[in-house]
Amino acid sequence: MNLIKEGSKLYSIFFNKCPRCNKANFWVSNNPFKNIFLKNSEDLNSCSNCSLKYELEIGFWYGAMYISYALGVAVMLFFWGSLVFFLPLLNINLQVIIIVFGIILLAPVNYHLSRLIWINFFVDYKKEN
Repeated sequence: MNLIKEGSKLYSIFFNKCPRCNKANFWVSNNPFKNIFLKNSEDLNSCSNCSLKYELEIGFWYGAMYISYALGVAVMLFFWGSLVFFLPLLNINLQVIIIVFGIILLAPVNYHLSRLIWINFFVDYKKEN
């Protein structure tokens, strides 16, 4: 059983694809840092293949903040666990600084993934004829 195959939610999330058709890109670029810092004015509002409007209703993306929060907590726990395991004698203040820096550094990835995850909760894959 292959979990990341075309038509699955994970395929759409990990390969930056439209959740309905899995053909066109959801974001302009697969690189989250490019999307945020270089091509922000070129955000896609709808799918170029199936014409799915990405903002399903006004304020739709507010829900992605909950996903973003969960991803941020996961990043924080990963950094904290890694620091405690690999550098157990590190000062707590330095640990906090490293964790905050890691969360800030990965913020574009968090934003990129949280929107993809959020829209995949509400839009199902429809195979084209």
